[in-house]
Amino acid sequence: MKLLILGGPRFLGRHVIDAALAANHEVTLFNRGQTNPDDYPALEKLRGNRDGDLAALRGRSWDAVIDTCGYVPRVVADSARLLADAVAHYTFVSSISVYAGTPLPGLDETAPLGTLADESVEEITGETYGPLKVLCEQAVERYFPGRANHVRAGLIVGPYDPSDRFTYWPVRIDRGGEVLAPGSPDTLVQLVDGRDLAAWMVQMAAHRTAGTFNATGPDTPLTMGQLLATCQAASSRESTLTWVDDAFLLAQGVGPWMEMPLWIPASDEDAPGFSAIDCRRARAAGLTSRPVADTVRDTLAWASRRSPDWTWRAGLDAAKEAAVLQAWHQQAH
Repeated sequence: MKLLILGGPRFLGRHVIDAALAANHEVTLFNRGQTNPDDYPALEKLRGNRDGDLAALRGRSWDAVIDTCGYVPRVVADSARLLADAVAHYTFVSSISVYAGTPLPGLDETAPLGTLADESVEEITGETYGPLKVLCEQAVERYFPGRANHVRAGLIVGPYDPSDRFTYWPVRIDRGGEVLAPGSPDTLVQLVDGRDLAAWMVQMAAHRTAGTFNATGPDTPLTMGQLLATCQAASSRESTLTWVDDAFLLAQGVGPWMEMPLWIPASDEDAPGFSAIDCRRARAAGLTSRPVADTVRDTLAWASRRSPDWTWRAGLDAAKEAAVLQAWHQQAH
């Protein structure tokens, strides 16, 4: 298969490249050349900008394209329009954030989607991200009717993840000591290793499988308690988990999801279904998940190789964690 990848070799894009090469496909990259431009020197690299400079794609053809970096409908439409007669199959990396809400567990691909009052909006915020992805899906389908795979990915994790939303936990627990654990250990968590997602998308592209798929994991339900215990098992240092309830964390000004990764207060109206998305369609189409222990171990090994002055993008500051834990113990007496 001749495969075109839109986006740089940063995180998911890197894993897509690796999966495609492992399957002996011919890979062409199209991006600005700003992220890891010297990686993969043997591959064909077309330079341009999706927002207004697609000239390098003209007059070429591929069997399939995987779009890892589409966020603005106008920009995605431009790519899809240009490639409509040059590519047989289009994979668009969307998000489970497309849904209007997750008030109930078990939402599948037919659940109501988010909308924008003004569809000309292009600023990406927490409120617009999901609805913009909806419009991107529609733009792709307009030019690739019945020839597109819309991958509604959940939280993508593993090595090379720049968001730190998952990486925080293996690294924090590997520091040892008392660890602030948020909410309840029985809270469900959903995530997908970027390597598993990438391999599946490449396989789907090779088979030209079209449709819409919720794509997260793991294969069986995972709780926050199980995840943190897995992180402890991967660490060489002793640690203890102190579970602090939602109300106390909120009262202490701890922010959900980014400051306290993977934590959504149970009082949030979307909490019941947020980490209980139905992914049976993707499973039936071949999506599999490696053991969470492997993801934890590999993420920790990768994070240990990062620069010591890495600026964390998510996670509770150590001083704030200590202060919240101290306040929690004080109020318990």
